[in-house]
Amino acid sequence: MEALLVLIALTAIFGVLIAPAMRRRRQRLQGVQGVARAVDPGAGYGFVPTEQLDVRLPGPDHEFTEALEETQQTQDWQPVARLLALTDEWELRWQRVQSLAGAAAMELANARALGAPESPAAGKDGAGGGVSFSKEPGLRDARWLREWRVQQPGDPGGAQVYAQFLVWQALADPSSADHRIILEEARTVCEDAVRLAPDDPTPHITELFVARHLSYRRADFEELWATLRRKAPHHMGAHLAALPYWSEKGCGSRTDADAFAQTAAAHAPEGTLLPALPLFAVYAHLPDVNVVRGLYQSAEVEKAVEAAEYAVDQVEADHPVRPHVLHLLVCFLVRAERYGEAMDALRVVDGYVGAMPWADSGDPASHYAAYRALAVSGWEATGGARAQL
Repeated sequence: MEALLVLIALTAIFGVLIAPAMRRRRQRLQGVQGVARAVDPGAGYGFVPTEQLDVRLPGPDHEFTEALEETQQTQDWQPVARLLALTDEWELRWQRVQSLAGAAAMELANARALGAPESPAAGKDGAGGGVSFSKEPGLRDARWLREWRVQQPGDPGGAQVYAQFLVWQALADPSSADHRIILEEARTVCEDAVRLAPDDPTPHITELFVARHLSYRRADFEELWATLRRKAPHHMGAHLAALPYWSEKGCGSRTDADAFAQTAAAHAPEGTLLPALPLFAVYAHLPDVNVVRGLYQSAEVEKAVEAAEYAVDQVEADHPVRPHVLHLLVCFLVRAERYGEAMDALRVVDGYVGAMPWADSGDPASHYAAYRALAVSGWEATGGARAQL
């Protein structure tokens, strides 16, 4: 009954307020798409064509790309296992584990879309459970990940990637009957990964995803967070993974999320990306339909953008999480009509779209390309191209 009443109320609101706003939004999006088609991404700017944008990564990682492509081509897990074994910088390791797990999930989804048969689930061997893989010879279906776990059960890298892979599988279909089972299996594999490499914070970060979607009690979440912070107190990836738990869409509120982000930013030492965290908190609570003119030019957003720009300027250019911040900045800077700054960020991250906000859409490459086109057209309209000459 409560749901029905909410639906009736939303229907009334929709007709009076939201429908006209959505029509305006559709018109803006159509204009954006028209600009995207009109702008040649390579004309004078060196931008990568939309169809060539890499959805696997937020920024360049050539060692990772080479290892992954070799593994996917041969279905041999050893190239990526060697790469991960040599990755001992925690932020970079987290990024690579995320991307390997995402690539495996995408590969398996593509194989299933082509009608690949599935093998029976493997049970409690740490590499099956609620997810099954094909046994068809010659098919690229991420079997390398299963074989990695089966053949090298003592490899912490294999356990970490498989745990994150299970999370991505569960989140791909939250309505599935296996959703909770797969998340609980992911938690078990995280525990195994912690045992194999006690100092590595990566499996704890993966469990943060599990915690949100299994709705951990606050005391349990805070215990997990305290354990993680002892190992990597200023890990930006960990904070990004923890933030959704505190948000309205997670187990908290906007006030909780803002407090978490602002506290982390206030206590951040020099040389970290944590001052950018409040911008992610703002993004997590943007209205689905923006009917407030000038939202992206408000004092709150401007302050968060300035802090994020400060953060990316003070870390090393090759910081593995820096592209995540730059991608989100592109979105906010374009919306705020700060086109010159948006172009500066685009020149750093162009070619890669595996980051928010693009990854939150059904078509990350097109979503990114539309914003890029707006930045180019806005920059040229305000005389940016002439100023560069």
